[in-house]
Amino acid sequence: MSIAALSTRKQSLSIVTAGFGQNFVLTTVSTFMLVYLLQYAGISTAGMAVVTLIITAAKITDAILDPVMGGIIDMTRTRWGKLRPYILFSALPVAVLSGLLFSVPDTEEPLKLLYFGICYVLWGLAYTVCDVPFWGLIGSAFTDPTARTKVIGNVRAFGAIALGVSTLGMPWIARFFSFGEETTSQGWSIAAFVTSLFGMTLFLLAFFNTRERQTEAVSTGLSMRQLFSTLVKNTPLLMVLLGSVLGFGRFIVQAGGAVFVVIAYGDEGTFTLVGAAIIAGMVLSSFATPLLLKLVSAKNLVVGSSVVAAGLYLGMYFAGFENLVVILVFIFLTGLTLGIFLVVQATMIADSVDDVERRLGVRNDGISFATLTFVSKIMNALAVLVFGIFIVATGYENGVTITSGMQDTIFASITLVPAISCLISALPFLFYRLGGPRTR
Repeated sequence: MSIAALSTRKQSLSIVTAGFGQNFVLTTVSTFMLVYLLQYAGISTAGMAVVTLIITAAKITDAILDPVMGGIIDMTRTRWGKLRPYILFSALPVAVLSGLLFSVPDTEEPLKLLYFGICYVLWGLAYTVCDVPFWGLIGSAFTDPTARTKVIGNVRAFGAIALGVSTLGMPWIARFFSFGEETTSQGWSIAAFVTSLFGMTLFLLAFFNTRERQTEAVSTGLSMRQLFSTLVKNTPLLMVLLGSVLGFGRFIVQAGGAVFVVIAYGDEGTFTLVGAAIIAGMVLSSFATPLLLKLVSAKNLVVGSSVVAAGLYLGMYFAGFENLVVILVFIFLTGLTLGIFLVVQATMIADSVDDVERRLGVRNDGISFATLTFVSKIMNALAVLVFGIFIVATGYENGVTITSGMQDTIFASITLVPAISCLISALPFLFYRLGGPRTR
């Protein structure tokens, strides 16, 4: 069945639903894994240092392997296409490994760490196999740039909704499956298996209800060297990647927000409000960005939103953190700019793939969209690293007396650093030369 045989509406609904399921699983692992290891798996402080090293090494490895995975996808040839087979065969491994991460055996700590390390490395590899082709499929399945931008906006919006649903819902689901008054390790294990299987079942809709575009461009039979050569020649894409990495500060609030609210307000529960403010902003702007792109070009929108974001972070710094309501307003507004950035970023990459096909006669969805997941991981890693440097500089650790100087320094890390980062990140986007407003 060709793309024409499937309605755009059906493909769009399937992609957005698949993205929701995938993001629910990702959020569960990234948000609750450390909580599970500390409170339910009995990992010690020294053990958590090992866990941190495992996670850091795995993320760096995953980031490096993303373009390689993209190249493998572009060299794939099957009756289902080059992207969809990886979605089909990665769903179950991701679901099972997600459950296993929350099923650490009750044994000696070295064996616990070995178990976790093996499961996490395998999980990262499996997730790469499912994530890279998913974004490439969006670029391939939707030939009309306007329709594609709308789909990207909806995927980002419902991804943020999945973030909220998982963050708020998973503790209650784990409590339910504990079959008692207190949440248990077994409860988390069952909850993780059930929700991961459900989420990745939704993800399979991206395989069953979409079709890759039919094109005369070369998309298979290419060598890895040829694919990387087309990547290097894709100047618009390189500008997006550079601008994205320089804008890593956008993710610092997510990386260090929970620690900041403990230092500033003495209550980690306050982060629920901060998270809700970010998510609300991201959801609204993700829905609105496709409409904005009908009025202004992607370049002008991402540059303008970056400058506005820098101003908002700077304003938040001068407003101070004493008034929580004011902070939440600023966080919501920065969430709006983050949602715009994430939608336009993916849209620009999709447009650059179309441009390479026109110029070079090569369709390289896989390796091009692999760079999207690559820079996302690099941005997250840099955000964690920079925030960690500020934490070390203040001397903060659990149980120490919190001083006003410590609070001010950490507050600067989630305001001034993002402000500078957003401002600098706008520069490479000025050299992005593709596309104007999407008037169709």
